[in-house]
Amino acid sequence: MCVGVPLQVLRMDGSDAVCIDRSGAEHRIDTLLVGPQPAGVWLMSFLGTAREVVDAAHAARVGAALDALSGLMAGQAVDLDAAFADLIDRAPQLPEFLRGTRP
Repeated sequence: MCVGVPLQVLRMDGSDAVCIDRSGAEHRIDTLLVGPQPAGVWLMSFLGTAREVVDAAHAARVGAALDALSGLMAGQAVDLDAAFADLIDRAPQLPEFLRGTRP
């Protein structure tokens, strides 16, 4: 399974972005799919590649969900309703391109 991680761009180095995660650790990721990005932009990174430009609020929501999962794996009590608030009381939705293909 691949998990997206929000990273914030520090600077570009060719087609790579030097980014930091929420803990301050640096990562170098490929930006060929999203193009060059200015410092401060948040990217969703999968397996060392930026796949999407996101806003700070989206990055924070994903970060909270990742923190909750880490807490669960460490045996801590976690407020899942708070960590996954955007999913509570929401029915799953098919992507737009698949909606017309179901019988």
